[in-house]
Formats: sequence, structure tokens, C-alpha cells
Amino acid sequence: METINWTDFEKVEIRVGTIVTAADFPRARNPSYQLTIDFGPELGVKRSSAQITKLYQPDELIGKQVVAVVNFPVKQIANFFSECLVLGVYGNDNAVILLQPDKLVANGQKIG
Repeated sequence: METINWTDFEKVEIRVGTIVTAADFPRARNPSYQLTIDFGPELGVKRSSAQITKLYQPDELIGKQVVAVVNFPVKQIANFFSECLVLGVYGNDNAVILLQPDKLVANGQKIG
């Protein structure tokens, strides 16, 4: 595993946001959802394509807080532009389990 220094880590903007919409993404190569996530007044609303279909349904994602990297360049996936990377842990059968704060926090709070 390659190591990074503290300066490298400081460049990564990891924030908490709340999912406001979630929809199936049939044009994605791998089963995915299109998410709209509110990161608060400073960062606003960002969109993400997330491969989290094994453990989550779109309706249960609404209102859920998630942790995401918000300073990657925009990535086009089919006809969708993903603006952030929602973080998760690979569980059984490579099913992604979302990283979430265990208490409610303000949208946009920085992870550190």
C-alpha cells in the first residue's frame, strides 16, 4: 500500500450530505442509482452515481446522511454527470455499505 503524507490527506474534501433524491440508473454499465445530495449552503447540491443497489432501495435512501468526497473532477457516466463520490465499505458479495455519521450533523460538515 502506498503511503501519503498529511498534506496529501488535507487536499481531500470529505463532507457529510443528505440524500434528497434517489432514482434507478438504467443506462449505467453496473447497477447504480442516481443520487442528489445536499451538502449545505457552502457546497450546495451535488449529484452522484452510486453502485449501492444490493443493499438499498431508492425510497429508503431519501433523508439518509452519507459521507462523500466532493472535490473530484466531474465524471460522465453514460448520460449523467457525477459530481462527488459517495463512500462505502465493501461487505459480503462486494455489496457496498454506506459510510454514515452515527448522529445527525449539519450538511457540509468536513470529515477530519
